[in-house]
Amino acid sequence: MEFKDYYKILGVEKSAADADIKKAYRDLAKKYHPDKNPGNKAAEEKFKELSEAYEVLKDPEKRKKYDQLGSNWRQYQNAGTGSADDWFRQYASGGQQGGSYQFSGNLGDLFGNIGGFSDFFESFFGGSTRRQPGESVFNRARKGNDYEANLNLTLEEVYNGGERQISVDGRKLKIKINPGTREGKVLRLKNQGAPGAHGGEKGDLYLTIHVLDHPFYEIKEDDLYYNLDVDLYTAVLGGKIQFQTLNGKKINLIIPKESENGKLLKIKNMGMPKENTKNAYGNLYIRLNVQIPKNLTSEEIKLFEKLSSLRK
Repeated sequence: MEFKDYYKILGVEKSAADADIKKAYRDLAKKYHPDKNPGNKAAEEKFKELSEAYEVLKDPEKRKKYDQLGSNWRQYQNAGTGSADDWFRQYASGGQQGGSYQFSGNLGDLFGNIGGFSDFFESFFGGSTRRQPGESVFNRARKGNDYEANLNLTLEEVYNGGERQISVDGRKLKIKINPGTREGKVLRLKNQGAPGAHGGEKGDLYLTIHVLDHPFYEIKEDDLYYNLDVDLYTAVLGGKIQFQTLNGKKINLIIPKESENGKLLKIKNMGMPKENTKNAYGNLYIRLNVQIPKNLTSEEIKLFEKLSSLRK
């Protein structure tokens, strides 16, 4: 299993602030996002790497754990057994290690294609199990332990809904994703956990939904916010820009004349689907990001100087 330098993947220093990490991820994710590189497997793999690195470094607890690992990576790898949490407890307590339960499903399947994370990530931030209360050493029927894990979904998946297939203890399970599924929602799959003891029923599988950050969109309750790059001339003179929504629909967005940087354009009923409410949506807000032209020619500079003198 290969150690992954998440800071190097995002091109930031280990001391980088949260804002710098976020900016680096968004800039690179825009470049390698599958929507921008259809059919490009190399770009898809790069996007997976970026998503994985940002998933860890944006979270203070995960980042702390990752930073603690550091040069002790080989010690953990050579230990060979137990979970990362066990290793960290052992490392912190000078070698005293307690027992633990492990999720034995195929965690890679939980992250799907675009959201797929590496074995390295799974070793430290993957699944776990819940110990059932009141477990006894006597030979009576007992329910098996519950499994719990994160189910990482892209924004496109929670917007459009669909199915995700996962593997748990060699069993293939289909998970239905309802349009509008939100961050933090917990799905319970009855009797899909660990086998019971002495004829007891199986435990349950709990999947906590986590929506991966999108390089272009932000979710705020039922509304979506999209950062749209607009050239200076269109912002000043107005015009049309073709825009593709999350459901694949293409619309012609009207850019008003003299639009300022940061201006919000509201499109009704094009936001997030409201879960369990048919044909109900939030709104979509387009935030204009006006791009200043670079590498001006001498002629262009003269024209801007002339415009400047006219404004005076």
